[in-house]
Amino acid sequence: MPRPPAPRGRIGRPPVTSRAQILAAARRLIDQDGWEKLTIRRLAAELGIGATTLYHHIRDKEDLLVLLLDQHVGQLERPELPSAPKDRIIAAATAMHDALAAWPWAAEVLSADGFVGLLDESALWMVEAIVAAAGDHGCTQAEAVHVFRSLWYYTVGEVLVRARSPHRRSDDRRPAHRKTFDAARVPHLAAIGEQWPALAGQDTYRDGLRAFVDGLLAQATGPST
Repeated sequence: MPRPPAPRGRIGRPPVTSRAQILAAARRLIDQDGWEKLTIRRLAAELGIGATTLYHHIRDKEDLLVLLLDQHVGQLERPELPSAPKDRIIAAATAMHDALAAWPWAAEVLSADGFVGLLDESALWMVEAIVAAAGDHGCTQAEAVHVFRSLWYYTVGEVLVRARSPHRRSDDRRPAHRKTFDAARVPHLAAIGEQWPALAGQDTYRDGLRAFVDGLLAQATGPST
């Protein structure tokens, strides 16, 4: 009597066995279509599993995004920070800027206040460095938080504007920049004219950062300032 055929192995992607696989798949989808279009259902389909199975590893989309951010920051190389408080703030803020610029969607996710309470401590070393350096400079705790928040807004804004700027687009939908302005109504813009795109496109983040830090620390009223 002939033997029945042996059962065939499962066809398709292997079953998910680790959180690392989930995060890798989520990052692929974000890089492909943006974080707004990432859903638990779509991620489960990408992995070849049911959404219910995915919920055994993550609570919801917010939890998934936080895990991705923790992983992203954790993979970055930490620079050696200077000893002088002002230089330390500038170095930590620059590292923060470069981390966001490498993956701009993170700046969008973190654009709301309160993210410090969500991320893992290991991902908060830049925040800790800025707050600690401000305290070493003589800032009160409230002033140190103000220094960080001000630098955070400046950094996130710069990253998002540059990520969406026309000169970074590779398609044909770049808006045409006007070459002339009405000198009677906006004389200074008229004088700049068609030079505006080149001048506005310059990378001035670090120069602005130094000036910003100088101004913030000059406002501190701590006892040792």
